[in-house]
Amino acid sequence: MSTGTVDRDDTASTTVRCAACGVTLSDRTAQSTCTACGGLLVVEHVPHHRGNLLRAVFDERAAAALRDVSSTGRSGVWRFRELVLDADDDEIVSHPEGNTPLISRAAIAQFAGVDGILVKHEGHNPTGSFKDRGMTVALTQARRVGARAVACASTGNTSASLSAYAAQAGIPSFVFVPEGRIALGKLAQTLAYGARTLQIRGDFDDCMRLALDASDKLGVYLVNSVNPFRIEGQKTIVFEMLQQLNWQAPDWIALPAGNLGNTSAFGKALAEAHHLSLIDRLPRLLAVQASGASPFAQAFASGFVDRIRVRAETRATAIRIGDPASWDRAVRAIEATNGMVISVTDDEIFAAKHVIDRCGVGCEPASAASVAGVRALVQRGTIRPQDRVIAVLTGHLLKDPAGGEVDVRAAPEPPLTPDDALAMVERVLAQATESSQP
Repeated sequence: MSTGTVDRDDTASTTVRCAACGVTLSDRTAQSTCTACGGLLVVEHVPHHRGNLLRAVFDERAAAALRDVSSTGRSGVWRFRELVLDADDDEIVSHPEGNTPLISRAAIAQFAGVDGILVKHEGHNPTGSFKDRGMTVALTQARRVGARAVACASTGNTSASLSAYAAQAGIPSFVFVPEGRIALGKLAQTLAYGARTLQIRGDFDDCMRLALDASDKLGVYLVNSVNPFRIEGQKTIVFEMLQQLNWQAPDWIALPAGNLGNTSAFGKALAEAHHLSLIDRLPRLLAVQASGASPFAQAFASGFVDRIRVRAETRATAIRIGDPASWDRAVRAIEATNGMVISVTDDEIFAAKHVIDRCGVGCEPASAASVAGVRALVQRGTIRPQDRVIAVLTGHLLKDPAGGEVDVRAAPEPPLTPDDALAMVERVLAQATESSQP
């Protein structure tokens, strides 16, 4: 891979550690959680460079991307590989992804009440959402560990991304979606790219439990946001944003919050950037939930004393999650950045979406939660009109054009119970194994 005049830093090292008990694993682990205690895993990097030298590496790669015909060279994820994963070039599965814009619109600024607000539109990724950043790293890791298949639970964006990257990697993929609870645009992508898509009787949290069972019992590689390598890819949203701002940290970074993978990733990215002297201060994170799916916001209001679970209901389907998987990591991210978590109503989300759409920018409903949250904190006096604020838009307008409605007839399978779905996955894998034997 050509990276301009700055070569890959071969002295960088990557390890995987359990955040709960401290057990250390190889960077080629296929585990998503600790086998000793069940805790979430964290990927840690020790790059050779830091500060100005590390910024120079990243900046030169960004400049060289226009000259580099390889997908990894043009990727807005693998540009930051020393802080993502020390993978060999022939292991990397890249579309490429990233390189999403920071956009300024006067109407969004007026609506939010912040003079210089910018939106970072992750809907410009290959499959139309930020999920591609995490998926390039997760599928690269799946290839590194020789995964027999990959799987995820999804409200739509994860499934579309998984299906595309698994197809590129040539690895069989399974997607578990809640019955009648997925936007048609996302389902259409998942089916087109070839994932085996199973509708499950229940909600996203039921699908997530099934995905965990498939990983534990059948050895399928899980790529939901509990996967630590997904987090490594998603945190490049922040690295790229900071690079676009000439490494000058904003005051606030606002983002929609559902399963809390991005909240975790953003906190990790900021901690690393500050520790390595890429930035000289930490922005505050603002995680925004829909009021009908707001367990994290409710817990924040009470000081995170208890973990809260709810039966989620919101038209912003991408964040309709009542039992977020990345809870502990997200708590640490909010606390470390002196961040805030709030909820906004569906009416507030769709009011923000209307403004974003009418600017010619456009986004799926859940994305607009970030701008709605900024507006809410400006009205409370927490965010000042002169603050430098970045609001992340997580998905493209066409991901969910009907605001959550879906034609379930587009799915190839009737709704299944989790037990029936697990049995079907086992049969499919057994058939694949038999057909591959001489």
